[in-house]
Order: sequence, then C-alpha cells, then structure tokens
Amino acid sequence: MSKPLKLFLKLLLAVFGFFAVTFTVYIFNLDMKLTALIEPVLLKHYDRIERDKHL
Repeated sequence: MSKPLKLFLKLLLAVFGFFAVTFTVYIFNLDMKLTALIEPVLLKHYDRIERDKHL
C-alpha cells in the first residue's frame, strides 16, 4: 500500500472513532449524567463563597 493511502485510512479510522465516541455520549446522555454527579461538589463549593449583597 502507498503511504498516502495508509495515512488516509488512519485518518478515516480516527474520524470514525471520534464519531462513535461522541454518538455514544449523545445517545446515552452521558454528559448530563456526569454533570449530575459533579453538581453536589460544585454546589458545596459555590455555597461557601462570600457574596456582596449590596445593590
């Protein structure tokens, strides 16, 4: 096989792999499930921040 063809096949495989991963995240809504796991930690952090309540 020629070098450009090998490069093209590797690029095609990388693009397909990226699509497969992002499609799986989309179908199973994994981004929002991860956000739901992180939310309590973020809420605890932001609740401790002192706020300036003057308008």
